[in-house]
Amino acid sequence: MINFIIWLVVGGVIGWLASVIMHTDGQQGLFLNVIVGIVGAAVGGWIISPLVGVGTINQDIFNIGALLVSLMGAIILLALVNLVRRGSVR
Repeated sequence: MINFIIWLVVGGVIGWLASVIMHTDGQQGLFLNVIVGIVGAAVGGWIISPLVGVGTINQDIFNIGALLVSLMGAIILLALVNLVRRGSVR
C-alpha cells in the first residue's frame, strides 16, 4: 500500500516537472500531472529503458536513473500531445 502511495506522489512530481519543462504547467492540474508522470514512465520504459538498461518508477525502482528515465518519458509524452493538439512540439 505504501509503495502505491509513493508511486502516485513520485508520478505526480515527475508529471509536474515535465509540464514545467514543456511549458504546459498552467493547463494541467494535479490529476493530469500524476497521469502524465505514470504514463510517461511507461513510455520511458518502452523507449528509453532498453537503450540505457535502467528501469522506471512503474517497476517499483526509485533511484536517480529510474526517475530520469521516467521524466524523459513524460517529456516525450507531452511533446507528442503538443504535436497532436497544436501542430508543434512546444
